[in-house]
Amino acid sequence: MDRIVDLRSDTLTRPTEAMWDAMHHAEVGDDVYGEDPTVTRLQELAAHKVGMEAALYVPSGTMGNTAAMLAHTHPGEEMIAEELAHIYCWEAGTYANIAGLTVRSVQGDQGIFTPQQFEEVLRPANAHFPRTTLLCLENSHNNAAGAVWSVDEMAAVTDVARNNGLNVHLDGARVFNAATTLGVDVKQITATVDSVMFCVSKGLSAPVGSLLCGTRQFIDEAHRARKRLGGAMREAGVIAAAGVVALENMVDRLAEDHETARLLAEGLGAIDGITATRAPRPTNIIMVNVADLGWTTTDLVERWAAAGIKCNPRPPHGVRLVTNRHASQQDVAYVLDVTREMVRSAAIAAG
Repeated sequence: MDRIVDLRSDTLTRPTEAMWDAMHHAEVGDDVYGEDPTVTRLQELAAHKVGMEAALYVPSGTMGNTAAMLAHTHPGEEMIAEELAHIYCWEAGTYANIAGLTVRSVQGDQGIFTPQQFEEVLRPANAHFPRTTLLCLENSHNNAAGAVWSVDEMAAVTDVARNNGLNVHLDGARVFNAATTLGVDVKQITATVDSVMFCVSKGLSAPVGSLLCGTRQFIDEAHRARKRLGGAMREAGVIAAAGVVALENMVDRLAEDHETARLLAEGLGAIDGITATRAPRPTNIIMVNVADLGWTTTDLVERWAAAGIKCNPRPPHGVRLVTNRHASQQDVAYVLDVTREMVRSAAIAAG
């Protein structure tokens, strides 16, 4: 294939030259003994960035979220999450099969729900019900086209959680995208939560890892959970070095991905029969629907694949696109040209 435009995810970003150099020269030690200086530096930098006391480097966002559930709750308790939340829908059921939790879901509007909706799912103290002890929010919201909770929206819901004795964990895999969209310091987003997980391996372009942040006591518990989950690493400074570069140098450029997403969504949406949806407060995720063309998800995926365009399926008629630093405006123009020709050819063939 002469040209590949991979829009499946921003997890596909490759390390920058500065990251390769930092990894090559990383000072390392055994992190299980707490002796890797580069991991320590990354954890301290991460905690500072989000205004928390401490942080823990973990191999993946799913492990970070799972460790958070284990640290915040006990088996048999209940967590509240939005109905399409990543922690609920896309993390292999770890809330149940590892943390031993049940979940009550809230039906949000593009991933965002109100304090009133939250209060409606809270159950009274009763021996027949599990204790509800944790609220998990997601900002930005992956399955809602990268929708962003405002600072005030989060504060209103977390106030209800506090008044009902719940801890609050933020799945902030792309929280720096959310901060970029809102034009605020990320600390304003994390100020009302007890813990936050964010990824350095998505738009920030590091090859591996996420950071779980919270109080020192919480991180001590999460450290134990990471061990149980098999996440303890030895000379991890080799990869942590790239995470340091990500946090120091790659946050501001996320706005470029948002602009690329805007151009792509506007161009696709201008093609008859295609709907391209971004959230009201948009980031780098687009949901595309081709039902009006009479196409299925498979139809679109296969047509694009033949032209070297990759996407994530969202059946029965949709796909998800995620822009990243490897998707240029020239790539956008290519995708739009290919798609227009696909639609034109299909219309001619139909008659």
